[in-house]
Amino acid sequence: MKIHHEELSDVARYVEKYKDVRLEDKEPQFEAMFRRIGRFKALDRDTRILEVGTGTGWIPILCAVKGLHCRGLEISPRLVEFARDLGRRYGVEPDIELGNIEDADVGSEEYDVIIASSTFEHVEHWEDGIGKVFEALKPGGLFYFLSTNKFSIVSGEYKLPLYGWLPDGWRSRLRVARQGEDIMKWGLDYNQFTYFRLRKFFKKLGFSRILDRIDLIEPGAINSFAARNIVRVVRRFGLLKEAALLFTRCTFFICIK
Repeated sequence: MKIHHEELSDVARYVEKYKDVRLEDKEPQFEAMFRRIGRFKALDRDTRILEVGTGTGWIPILCAVKGLHCRGLEISPRLVEFARDLGRRYGVEPDIELGNIEDADVGSEEYDVIIASSTFEHVEHWEDGIGKVFEALKPGGLFYFLSTNKFSIVSGEYKLPLYGWLPDGWRSRLRVARQGEDIMKWGLDYNQFTYFRLRKFFKKLGFSRILDRIDLIEPGAINSFAARNIVRVVRRFGLLKEAALLFTRCTFFICIK
């Protein structure tokens, strides 16, 4: 993908949708995310964090408010500008730069944590991008990944049942017909992932631990005795786990280098 400096209709729609975003409304989501990360990685002022695809910028901004250092990488100039304006409303200057993970220089063994939430579905050459993420993580570093699930009944990308099940070309033609040609410049979901495909790729890269959303469930936090045992059984049998994950709303992994 290329960086486009002209006004794009899908970016304009996105900005209009989130123009009234408040950090207070994002705080619960932020706390839940960093609580999951904190199970595997200590977080303090020395922790180096990168977010790929910052959107409105609420993660780097909340990090700055809380004394954490989070650099952001965002492909849309308009959203970089939006995030900086939002940060100023809260008295901070977020560290967000314009760039595309496919070809940006994110360094080697630079970061303790890299976050990509609802990002890699939009990265055309996603293998190259995630390869850069792996290279940029320090040994023992953590990759927080959340994206599309091809077999979800309802997709977060487009409100059409079984949308992710469509062939790539059909989805592209549908989105262009409904939203215009410039959807291809920023908003198209090039990739509809599966757990099996991602897990195989993460393993190939060399991550030492690859934890999916079932692995990340804390049985002690489940009140039902029966539900706790179901989780334990599903974890033990790979085919059961794959079946349980097949139709979930999104793909979610925490990977440790």
